[in-house]
Parts: sequence; C-alpha cells; structure tokens
Amino acid sequence: MYLNCHTYYSLRYGTIKPEQLLAIASENGVQTLALTDINSTSACMDIMRLSKTYKIKSVLGVDFRNGAQQQFILIAKNNQGFQNINNYLSRFLHHQELQIPDKPHEVIDDCFIIYPYQKNKHFELKSNEFLGITPQDLNQLKFSKWNQFKHKLVILKTVSFQNKKGYNTHRLLRAIANNTLLSKLPKSEEGKATDMMLSYDTLCETYAEFPNLIHNTKQLLKHCTIDFDFENITPKNQKCLTENESSDYKLLEKLTYDGISYRYGSDIQKNVYDRIEKELIIIKQKDFVSYFLINWKILEYARSKDYYYVGRGSGANSIVAYLLRITDVDPIELDLYFERFINLFRQNPPDFDIDFSWKDRDDITNYIFKTFKHTSLIAVYNTFKFRASVRELGKVFGLPKSEMDLLTRGKYNNNQLDNLSQLVIKYAKYIEGFPNYLGIHAGGILISEQPIHSYCATFMPPKGFATTQFDMVVAEDIGLYKFDILSQRGLGKIKEAVEIIDHNYTEQPPIDIHDIKRFKTDERIKNLLRNAKAIGCFYVESPAMRMLLKKLQVDNYLGLVAASSVIRPGVAKSGMMREYILRYRYPEKRKEAHPVLAQIMPETYGVMVYQEDVIKVAHHFGGLDLGESDMLRRGMSGKFRSREEFLKVKQKFFDNCKKDGKSDDLVADVWRQIESFAGYAFAKGHSASYAVESYQSLFLKAYYPLEYMTATINNFGGFYNTELYVHEARMHNGCIEAPCINKSSVEANIFKKTIYLGFMFLQSLESKTINRILTERNKNGIFQSLDDFIERVSISIEQLSILIKINAFRFTGINKRELLWEAHLKISKTIIQEPVINLFKTEKINYNTPELPSTALENAFDEIELLGFALCNPFLLLTTKPTGNLRARHLEKLEDKRIVIEGYLITTKNTKTANGKIMHFGTFLDRDGDFIDTVHFPPIAAKYPFRGKGIYRIVGKVMVEFNCVTIEVSELERLAIIEDPRYSVKSLNPTFQKKKSFQDLKKVIAL
Repeated sequence: MYLNCHTYYSLRYGTIKPEQLLAIASENGVQTLALTDINSTSACMDIMRLSKTYKIKSVLGVDFRNGAQQQFILIAKNNQGFQNINNYLSRFLHHQELQIPDKPHEVIDDCFIIYPYQKNKHFELKSNEFLGITPQDLNQLKFSKWNQFKHKLVILKTVSFQNKKGYNTHRLLRAIANNTLLSKLPKSEEGKATDMMLSYDTLCETYAEFPNLIHNTKQLLKHCTIDFDFENITPKNQKCLTENESSDYKLLEKLTYDGISYRYGSDIQKNVYDRIEKELIIIKQKDFVSYFLINWKILEYARSKDYYYVGRGSGANSIVAYLLRITDVDPIELDLYFERFINLFRQNPPDFDIDFSWKDRDDITNYIFKTFKHTSLIAVYNTFKFRASVRELGKVFGLPKSEMDLLTRGKYNNNQLDNLSQLVIKYAKYIEGFPNYLGIHAGGILISEQPIHSYCATFMPPKGFATTQFDMVVAEDIGLYKFDILSQRGLGKIKEAVEIIDHNYTEQPPIDIHDIKRFKTDERIKNLLRNAKAIGCFYVESPAMRMLLKKLQVDNYLGLVAASSVIRPGVAKSGMMREYILRYRYPEKRKEAHPVLAQIMPETYGVMVYQEDVIKVAHHFGGLDLGESDMLRRGMSGKFRSREEFLKVKQKFFDNCKKDGKSDDLVADVWRQIESFAGYAFAKGHSASYAVESYQSLFLKAYYPLEYMTATINNFGGFYNTELYVHEARMHNGCIEAPCINKSSVEANIFKKTIYLGFMFLQSLESKTINRILTERNKNGIFQSLDDFIERVSISIEQLSILIKINAFRFTGINKRELLWEAHLKISKTIIQEPVINLFKTEKINYNTPELPSTALENAFDEIELLGFALCNPFLLLTTKPTGNLRARHLEKLEDKRIVIEGYLITTKNTKTANGKIMHFGTFLDRDGDFIDTVHFPPIAAKYPFRGKGIYRIVGKVMVEFNCVTIEVSELERLAIIEDPRYSVKSLNPTFQKKKSFQDLKKVIAL
C-alpha cells in the first residue's frame, strides 16, 4: 500500500535503515511496499534479501527529484522494468549537470509512473501513468476535475522517517546538504513532518472516502513482481571468456599444462600433476573456470605492456593460478593448503588481489572496461563519523569554531553544556554510521554476465568509470564476485629502480628482477633481513616489522613468509606472536606445543599464523567439517558480520572437543586464538606473495641502494615520508642536492652518487612552470645565468622566488639573496606572456645590489619551508648543543639502565590498552642517523605528549628483548631550535642594519 518509501540511502534526506523499514512495515500490518529511494538504488538488494524474513512483498523503484523537489516516481513491474529504471536514472547520475524533467521524455517500458498531484494536474495520462494523492490533497481532490478520473489516482503516502526524532534528524541532514543554518533552511528543502508510516488500517481510514484510490494502489502493486534469488546463490560473473563453457574449460586446461615447463622446467614431480588434476576438477565443478580465465586475460595484457604486478589473496594457494602466471607463489614448494584456496562447500571464488604500480593501474582498469561488456567499479558507503558530524551539526546550529573544537576533542562535561551543544552531541551520535555519500572501493571491479543495471543504477565519479550504488557485501549477496585491481607504490619503486639501473649500468646485462630463486640464497639479502636494514623495502620497513625481524633474525624465505603474517594484529592480540618468536629462537620451547597442534602446524611449531591454520585447527582439532570451517573463514575475513559466523560454529566446536576429551582450559585457549584472528589473518599464499615482492626490493636495496632510494623518493616513499628516504640515501653515502635549474627533472635523478631532488618536491611550484623550464632546457640547452633564464622562460616573480630560495641557481656562484633582489627588479608583477624571439638580443641592465650573504642555517629554513625538511642534519638547528655522547648503538649494553638521549622524531603509532587508555610507540633518529624505538605507556603519554616534529630529549629505561632494544620512556621534552635567521635582524648585512626603512634600503641599490 505504500508507493513511496525512503531509507537513509536517500542520502541526507531519509533516516530509516533498510531492515528497520521492513520491521516498521511488519509492525503496522503492511504486507506490500515499494522502496523508492531518492535517486538511489543502494538499498534495493538488501530490501529484497530481507523481505522474506518479515513476510513482506517488496517492490522496487526510484523517487526522481531535483534536490528535495519531487518530479515523479518510477516503479518496476518486473526485473526488466527495474533494469529500465536503472538505465534511466544512471543517465542523470553520469551527467550531473542534467536536470530531471517534470515527466520522462521517452517511453520506459515495464514501469508505472506516478506524478505528484500538486505538480502535475494538467496533462493526459498514459495507461501506465498515475497521479499520487497525498493525505493533504484529499480535500482539494473533492473539487478537482480529477475526481472524475479516479481510475488514474493512487495513494501517495510518503515514508521518510520513523518518528519525531527521525524528522528532526531529517531537517538537520537537509541543512547539512544545503550548507545552511537550520533556522534558514527553506521549507521547500524539507519533507513533511507527517511523512511517517501509518498502520494499514489507519491508512485505509484516511482514504475511506476514496475507495477507488485504495483499489488502484493495491492493483498497481499486485502487477509488480521483482525476483532475486538470495537462497541458492550462483555466480553471476561473466560465464564465458570464449564462446561457451566447454571451450573455456579446454582453454584453462591447455594454459595450465602449457605453464608447467615455464614454472618447473623438465624436472616435474608427480605431486604437481596430482595437484593440477585435483584443482581443475573442482574449479570446473564450482563454475569458477571463467573467473580464472578473466584474471589470466587481464594479466596477459599487463605482461604485454611490461607492467609489474603481484597476484595475492587466497587464490595464491592455487597451482592453476601459479601456472597461469596469475601469482608467483608455488603451492607445492610452500605446501599451501588446498582447502583454503577452494573446496566443495565454498560458494564464492577464491580471492585474487592483483597489485599494479600506481602508474599502471588506471590503464589496466581502462582495458577491463573496454574488453568486457558488463563492467563497473564497486561503491563504498562513506558514513557520518562522530567528529565530522559534530562539526557539520555545529555549523548547522551556528556554534562558534572554538566550541566545535571543544566538542570534537571530547574535552567537555555533558551536564555543563548548553542546550545547543547537547543537541549537537545527541544527534552526532544518532547519525553516526548513516551513509553520507558514495565513494569508490579501493580496487573492486565487477564483470557481470547480465548488465550491471539489472541490479542497480550506476554513478560516474571523477575517475570516469561507471560505479555501482551498492558495496561489495551486497554484490556477493547476489553472486557478483569482484576482481580486485589494486595499486601500490612498492611495484612502482621496483620497476623504476630497474629502469634507472639499466640506464646507468649499460655495461652489465639487464637485471632479472623475477629471479626469486637466486634472491632467496643471496647473502647480502640475508644480512639485510637479519639486521632489519630494510628501510624502503616493501612490507618489511615499518617500525613493528623492523623490530620483529630483529627479534626473529630471519634470513630465509619461509621465515619471512611467516613474519609477514605474524605481524598481523590477530596473531599479536592472541599472544601467539611472542610464543612464535620464543619457539623460533629457542628449539627447546617447541616441545610446549600441544601434540595435535604441533602435528597440524609443524612449520610454525604449533602456533596459528595463517588463515589456513585456523581452518586446519577447526577441522582437525575441533571436528568441524570443511563447510563449517569455510563459514568460520568467512567470519574471520571481517566482511560478513563476523560475530554471527563465529557464533554459528562456536558451540559445535566446544561440543566436539568435549566429546574428544580435550580439557576445557585448552579448548578455551585455542578458541581464543581463533577468535583473535577475525578480520586480520593472512592466507599463507598471500603472505608468500608479499614476501616475493619484499625479496625483489631487498635485492635492489642490497646491490643498488642509491638507485633504489631515488626510485623510492620518486614514488613518494612507502611507510615513511620523503625525508626519511633522503636520510637513508645519505646513510648509503649518497650526496643529496636541492633542485637545480640545470640538473633536476620533475622527479629526483641520480648522477653517480649524487641525487638531485626533482622540481615536483617544491611546494607551490606549479606544474606549468616545471614544464616550461624542462621544455626550454631540452630544446635550447642549459641556462647560463639568471638573465638567460628570465629571457628564455616565462615565469612570475612568485614562481622564480621559489627556485631562487631553494638555491636552484647556485651554479651562477651568486648568493641567492642577491639573486632575489635582482629578480624583483627585473621581473614586473604584470601578467606574464610567452617569450618573444627577438632578432637581436637587448643588453640587460645590471644593478649593483648590496652584499646579502646567506648562511647554511638560512638555507635549512628555506628548505624546510619549500621541501618540508632540511637537507642538513636537524641536530645543527638546536639552540644549545647536546652535551651527551650516548647513541643508539650503545643502548644494548645498557639494559635496565636509566638513560638520557636525544632523538629526531620520525613517526609515532597510537594505540589503546585493554582498558581503553591511549599509549604510543615512537621512532626517532639519533645524531648518527640510527633508529631509537620508544614505548610511552598511558601515564607518560598523557603527561608528556608529542609536540610535533622536532628533536626530543628522551629519558627512560632501556629494555632489551630478543636483541631488540626499546626505551620505556619516563620523560619527554621537545628541544628548542634556533630562531629563523631569515627574519632575524642579526642576520642582515651591516649596511642594512643601519637603515631605518624600506625606502632607505632601496637607496643602497644604484639604479
């Protein structure tokens, strides 16, 4: 009976959650309703999936509006009608400048069209068109000509909110959407306070004088049937890559067996063929053949373009994927668990997360959209977060910024707040989690057998690729499984480093960066791993990973694979990270493992490290079948409402263990470890894929550290910011130079052991300025002087000042302060034009500028302003020279001693203790450039907070665990740096110091 129901996916308008809408309808005796969100189909699949639970027939449509102004409602008669509505809506969402008309200008088949009575009184209606009569229209209808055409009238009772609080929330959302004060929100931008659901009986009573309207509405809904099967989910991805499923399988089989010689050469073990046969049978049985072939097709294109990529995810446990070159992980070598990759109980295909360089990913995406017919990106719901909501609502209520700052920081007593501030907090909590706007999933792409619009409308974000209006969870609910095409900077670093090396070392053969077997036995790489000297290297450079490598002293591939997963929060949370380190370092500790667990996981000494370990334990230790274990895996992933999945199998796990005679304490401990993995554990193949990329970057770091650091800087680093990678290059005897007009490019480049930073690192230097400089230099040679530069390059004084201040004209031998004066005298502030080529060069006027020396310290402050960091040692900027001689390398011998040491802050990690208190981990550099790691427990974190970038005096106790040194901080003080000499009178030329004004300064210059 309701033809116009909104959920909160009517963004910044509706306030009802999808399931809540069905619950409200059920409570009010409503058996049929039409979900018609405003310009949105985000909630449609969820409503259809949940309708049976509430015994409600749901119909789908869209409420087409310009802002809050309703134009018309389209309701689908059937699935084809729903697709037609999505096609129509998508046209407006793809071209947002288009206004929705008063009526569709084209025929939209298999749909009913409902026009609001107040807006559309004066045109004839087609057979599928109706006028919607709201309760407010009833009195007027009695005297209207439409009273004579009751067969074209239906009930239009809008439902947008549940209650008065929902309406109040709606008004606040509308004010946010219109960026206005609540008191100034136009009524035309609001819904009606009565847009709530009435009981079925009350609705009928409201329209009792017009029984035709009730009859027409019922008949309209009776003629609408939408069907999506959520119980027997089958894959809805593109079914075939070739002409049919049979030829698809033949192709997959051929590609698999053709790949054997590439991967294994001539020495092939029987277990390789056994594994291939087993996988192919089940891949065919589960209808995943096209999923593998589509991934293969994408990566075949990538290889043709010489793009680097890494295939990971649970699919990395597959030998078929290895032979098709989707992944570079050998499941035979690593004894990867087949059932983690695929089993008969698994409904969805295995995950293939394919990483590309951030420079190549867009081309791959473009190729996919051109190659496959029904393709789209996947949306994510960007929701209202509490702090952001406080700010938005604060603006709506007109609170001053100071009060909003106080509320967002949580520094208030709720009982002492005024009414407006209390309302801000109340409603910020209420709308927390509401969808705010649609974004794009990091890498998910759908390749569907049916048009995407069969399931939802699509919108067009700035990336220029059609994107669904629902997220990946909804996609999987209907059987659409995403292809993950991701980007990461690690691959960009590796590829660029190889290109730099091949260019700079032409006398040696090109590097084979894919020779992983050689890298695994390389002693230099082993040394880097053992000593955690892996700054810049993929996945192994973070403070936590650096400390773990130090504790484990890993120097082999399998150890690194394990470390890549051990570092994950689940293992650490369960306490098994420490247990794994103990058993890894001390073989006698391995005997403490439970015999069953040690038998299941001999490689990790009975410690659960990987996702498949959890599945093995659930299956072999807990007696769950593989279907239940797969349910557990899905719950662990964090994607599918983890608590529900765990609870379904938890009791059976405990019951089975009890029957087996296992002790309650042991079972509880094992289950605790399983639970801690939720959302965090890696599949072993996934970790192994990461380790392959780690080895590639470690090889480059071991043999070509400066070239690799140059590539790292150009790809905007990794875990750390650019400054640390510049520092790391210096630690490898590199000479780091600021940008130079004649030596630098857009990116950093390297000449032997000298790295020139690129122009792109200069803040506020425009790309068009950079292009002009490089184009002119490439065309007519290097610049001879400032005059030569000004004559050849069109540039504003502001842009030229940046280049001079960074000392990019140092080749002239003229002090940059003097160059700045010259530049201001020679370049006018008028709009610059392109330089005109003159037949004869005019002689430049040379001015006698005053002596304006600049010091290294002044240069450092210019560098901080323009690059974000100084190129000198930051300890030189302290007001007082440190008196102590303690360095990071001394600390291991000072275990349990209280020490004082100075450190330059690099990064911090904030975390919470079990009782919710904030604590920190800090990473610093000492004066020699070595790392200092610190722990700041809650009392110290509260008393001595970090105060931004700088050098700190650290007081604390030295702690040593497994050869890894940290300082448990007891005091922390940021040390003062010198006054900026650029703005100090003392730094001026003595001649200048005698002058009284700017006019006096100008007299110094002989014009």
